[in-house]
Amino acid sequence: MCTLERKGNIFILTLTGPGEHRLNPTLIDSIRSALNQIRAAVTTTATSSSPSALITTAHGKFFSNGYDLSWAQSSQSRLELMDSKLQSLVADLISLPMPTIAAVSGHASAAGFILALSHDYLLMRRDRGFIYMSELDIELLLPRWFLALIESKVGSPAARRDLLLRADRVKADVAVAKGIIDSAHDSAEETVEAAVILGEELVARKWNGHVYAQIRKDLLSDLYKECHESTKKIIFNYLIRNSKINK
Repeated sequence: MCTLERKGNIFILTLTGPGEHRLNPTLIDSIRSALNQIRAAVTTTATSSSPSALITTAHGKFFSNGYDLSWAQSSQSRLELMDSKLQSLVADLISLPMPTIAAVSGHASAAGFILALSHDYLLMRRDRGFIYMSELDIELLLPRWFLALIESKVGSPAARRDLLLRADRVKADVAVAKGIIDSAHDSAEETVEAAVILGEELVARKWNGHVYAQIRKDLLSDLYKECHESTKKIIFNYLIRNSKINK
């Protein structure tokens, strides 16, 4: 599912196994549990935390191939639940008291790209993999909060068009040129190594993590509010519907 490793003040969260790392409630909950462990490990007081950084990466061909649509296909409420849980995960990342780095080690598609884009920095391997918003090709509408995140993180209108209205499969060097990611590297291993070097540089700045997180929340205030608040209603409605079905 996922593992969490600590190297000094660098936390490395890895999606494990050879599969596509499809985002379903079980995997999302596992990632959120790891983030809670990190938050508890670095928080010293309500206003202070030890300087740290998070790197998220994955094993195998895929960073994440998006939502687990096979799990969700039985009901619309399952898709809503999955979406609300990913919103909660993104809210966790936005409020995490440290810089966050996605080391994209393979294909990052649809919700999998959204997960990567939710980090402060995005590094990617150039020898294999692409980022891809597949919704146009598979005839699915994008959640409004997906669009809000992409608008806040991808500055070029042309780059947003190519991602969303052309469904381009964008490789690392092109993604750097378009301003979608920060850097490209020759292998998965080199991508993670570069992420660790970047993480160490950021930790060395010795920023107050809570101040860092508050500035990030203010910077992404509309997105954070939507992710933080709308999920409660969706999960509540899902639980009510299922309790009625099971009676």
